[in-house]
Amino acid sequence: MDIPFHPSATHSLGVEWELGLVDSETKDLVSRADEVFAALDGAAGPRVHRELLLNTVELVTDVAPNVRSAMADLAESMSLVADVAEPMGIELFSAGMHPFASWQDQRVTVSDRYATLIDRTQWWGRQMLIYGIHMHVGMPDRDRVLPVLNSLLRYFPHLQALSASSPFYDAQNTGYVSNRALLFQQLPTAGLPFQFDTWAQYESYVNDMYVTGVIDQINEIRWDIRPSPSLGTIEVRICDAMATFEEVESVVALVHCLITDLDTRLAAGEELPTLPPWHVQENKWRSARYGMDSIVILDDASSEGLVVEDLRTTMAHLEPVAERLDCTAELAGLERIITRGAGYERQRALAQAARGDLRAVAASVVTELNDSLRGRRN
Repeated sequence: MDIPFHPSATHSLGVEWELGLVDSETKDLVSRADEVFAALDGAAGPRVHRELLLNTVELVTDVAPNVRSAMADLAESMSLVADVAEPMGIELFSAGMHPFASWQDQRVTVSDRYATLIDRTQWWGRQMLIYGIHMHVGMPDRDRVLPVLNSLLRYFPHLQALSASSPFYDAQNTGYVSNRALLFQQLPTAGLPFQFDTWAQYESYVNDMYVTGVIDQINEIRWDIRPSPSLGTIEVRICDAMATFEEVESVVALVHCLITDLDTRLAAGEELPTLPPWHVQENKWRSARYGMDSIVILDDASSEGLVVEDLRTTMAHLEPVAERLDCTAELAGLERIITRGAGYERQRALAQAARGDLRAVAASVVTELNDSLRGRRN
């Protein structure tokens, strides 16, 4: 099976941000996306999309040259949505999961595609009360896509720990920092990607998926990191949704720098380091469980280290790349997440201070996003 890859001229950038819709009084999720889209009346164009559940809207940027441009695009789209939602008593919520909303109460968007998904996946599919941020980075050469993807898996725990913001689900303390990561991988073709050496091997896999009826469209391969052949990108889908623009832009900068650096090194003839699949799988579990406190596996010799320490080493290595991509300040902003605490850490601290009142947690996430958006509008 031939899968054409439409290469990007540069290491361009695109971002998709899934947001929950909550009642401004109760902070519970509301299935009112249809009303929001009706009020938008096409004003946002293709930059705001529907999603599986009617409690969700997705912001999608145009192709951007750098992080700053992508974030300005997201701020403009979010402002449009917030302006029509506010008079309806709806606010925007951004975390990997809502802390107390019941998945049984959520309504599915009317669509043949989504109806088929729910019919096939049943109980697991109906529980997909999750929100993520997806990042696309342009790749100039198809034959470098899979080697870069394979090497990028080494940084899976770094990205998951930084963005983790789903410790609570259905009013339960899950004990995980990113419960979203472990829930989403229950869907067919979701989870960690296979590590293929060549594009032909990837094409053979996709062909098998079609022939055996596992997928009807290539985008039904829902890996945490995947090629996006029609867009000419590598798409990183690891991250929980985060509560502030500052967090999002720093993690986007890290992804942009990592992929650009790996691809540049590969193009120069360097053999990129990789981890065996069993180490990648273990790192995913550790970072979903322990987040910024994770001890992760760093190389194929099974060396281990604290994810935060390796993150700081990685940031220092990427400084020249960030300068070329005009995102030095954004990459440096990762230090604020380390020192302030990732989303899951702030949620847990708030829940403890509020004696388990998860409405206080949801309200805080909403306030953080409102304040952050207000700062982008000024």
